[in-house]
Amino acid sequence: MRDIVPISVGAAATGLVLREHTLRSRAERLSAATMETLLNTIDANDAVTGDHVRRVADYALILGEAAGLDDKTLHSVERVALFHDIGKLHGALTDIFHESSKLTPKERRAVMTHPLRGAGVLAPLSAFYPELAKGVAAHHERWDGTGYPRGLKARKIPLEARIVSIADSFDAITHRRRYSHARSLSAAVKAISDGKGTQFDPDLVDLFLSRRVLARIESAMRRAHSPQRKSANRRRGEKNAAPDITFRWRPRSLESQSRDRQP
Repeated sequence: MRDIVPISVGAAATGLVLREHTLRSRAERLSAATMETLLNTIDANDAVTGDHVRRVADYALILGEAAGLDDKTLHSVERVALFHDIGKLHGALTDIFHESSKLTPKERRAVMTHPLRGAGVLAPLSAFYPELAKGVAAHHERWDGTGYPRGLKARKIPLEARIVSIADSFDAITHRRRYSHARSLSAAVKAISDGKGTQFDPDLVDLFLSRRVLARIESAMRRAHSPQRKSANRRRGEKNAAPDITFRWRPRSLESQSRDRQP
């Protein structure tokens, strides 16, 4: 004879599940809000870096989609791309990144601390995004093990970091920086190709340089350099201007929520 579960017990269990789901949803919204706040902080402190990480995210997502990654992993790639340089906002590095001259050896050593600084900033979010801090910490590792900060080699480097590394290097070459001039698409292609198997994952390089992927990358690069995109970037801090990101912590503006609460 089957045991009969009292209705009150079943209702209590259902209530507990619903309560846990509600708490989890609230925590996830809070973590998404935290990430959006961090991204806005990057924009507020250094608009150049804010634009850079968005371009890197564009390129990284194109490469990740071409690699056939699932949606969960693509979101992970996007987060690592958007926050890979957050460690550069540290007070000890701000002046260095705002200089127009080439970096001195001492400044380069200081710059090399930014992956771990960034990972430290993002560590509190590890409960929801366990890949984030690890990916940010590893985005300057190299396939041959000569990168930094830990000298990880080959597939010991997180996939997100291997993808972002290629996208980051591509943007560094094709977009003007304070201490370097922009170079051509062909120069970027040659640099990525030359780094195959040493700096970069060779399979990802082959995919990045394939005709169909490179065509999408070039199109995204031209959009990023277009007057319309630059104008949108300048408006990012204005009222109701949404960041160029797929994760959002709220479906409506704060103003519309306020109107809904009015009698």
